[in-house]
Amino acid sequence: MRLILLWILNAVALLAVTWLLPSIQVSGFGSALVAALVLGFINTLVRPLLALLTLPITVLTLGVFYLVLNAFLFWLASAVLPGFAVGGFVPALLGSLLYGVIAWVLSALIPNSKD
Repeated sequence: MRLILLWILNAVALLAVTWLLPSIQVSGFGSALVAALVLGFINTLVRPLLALLTLPITVLTLGVFYLVLNAFLFWLASAVLPGFAVGGFVPALLGSLLYGVIAWVLSALIPNSKD
């Protein structure tokens, strides 16, 4: 149940990002749900591999390159999905940062079953 609620909250976070940044567009709540699911899969499956491959440049830039990696993965999700569009690298960077912060805040509102 918690996983489904987190998925819905991530879709709401994506809709909030589209409201804050007009260069990021989602065609509707259904597209936001699919985009949140694809972003979750990309972050789970692709990000660890890319983070390992780009570890030397991430260390050289003191972790700043990890923001570039997040922006690339955010853009990659928009390239795969027809109802989700990002207007360039800077909107992808800002969108990935906002999406991460908003999703983190929303997920913090849900109590854990362990508590």
